[in-house]
Amino acid sequence: MQRRDFIKVITGSVVAWPLASRAQQPTTTLIGFLSGASPDGYAQMAAAFRQGLKETGYVEGQNVAIEYRWANGKYDRLPALAADLIRRQVLVIAAGGTPANLVAKTATSTIPIVFTSGGDPVSNGLVVSFNRPGGNVTGVVTLNAEMMPKRLQLLHELIPTASVMALLVNPTDPALTGPQSSAALSAAHTLGLAFHVLNASTERDFDGVFAKLIELRAGGLVISGDPFFNSRPTLLGSLCARHAVPAIFEFREFAAAGGLVSYGPHIADSYRLAGIYVARILKGEKPADLPVQQVTKVDMIINLKTAMALGLNVPNTLIGRADEVIE
Repeated sequence: MQRRDFIKVITGSVVAWPLASRAQQPTTTLIGFLSGASPDGYAQMAAAFRQGLKETGYVEGQNVAIEYRWANGKYDRLPALAADLIRRQVLVIAAGGTPANLVAKTATSTIPIVFTSGGDPVSNGLVVSFNRPGGNVTGVVTLNAEMMPKRLQLLHELIPTASVMALLVNPTDPALTGPQSSAALSAAHTLGLAFHVLNASTERDFDGVFAKLIELRAGGLVISGDPFFNSRPTLLGSLCARHAVPAIFEFREFAAAGGLVSYGPHIADSYRLAGIYVARILKGEKPADLPVQQVTKVDMIINLKTAMALGLNVPNTLIGRADEVIE
């Protein structure tokens, strides 16, 4: 080989090695995160989701990238957001809340979907059964409708003289609010209460809701579980305190902000479990083989300061059952 040809071979090798090295580097795994809520209101849930991924070997920014899509309470935006995730060829979609879950399932029958939901995934058509989900969907549930009678009962214990109660729902989420409304109305009938369902789907609606509560002379308010409300527990708690409305919601932040009582599951833990399921699917498991999980731990937090401001006497028996008392 002539010296000039030898130099060409060596030069070509020097150029080719870095290219080959880059080609052999592993590509970052891309997953989608679809939610009807807002990034600020669901920061804790998103962090819990990332924690679940991390526990199973996936760290955002290292070996996995997450494309977040938030509808900010405007559920009509969800189909376009889901379509965008599909165009980006995400390997798995983590869907948070019933509206996002149903949109994701409609959008794709091939990309695996892991949902978190407060509704019944079987009656909503997400899965065939809890033990054998079937298809490309599985996830984690908190079953808010089943807790609705208990929330109304707790509020009734705190305000035994009240004969009129109200339920706040988001009318743009019928798949979730329908079962919750039915459960609450049934419980109200059992307790002998007059019961009214009020609607809110934007923050502008809240003023009208509290004005209606005064008009109805409602003794208490139950706030349903919904991504729009779930993103605003602090706002809802402060509004109930400002308007002197005895109310119950599922989040501790609600009670801490001035709401009377909170009673609900660890929704953040459902997102952690969803993160674990996403990681397991990335490692080769199929959604159809992963049973739907249910978060069963429930906490009750009572704000005694709010109770005193409302002139309510909280029974010692109820205080003894509380997981936390805010004084």
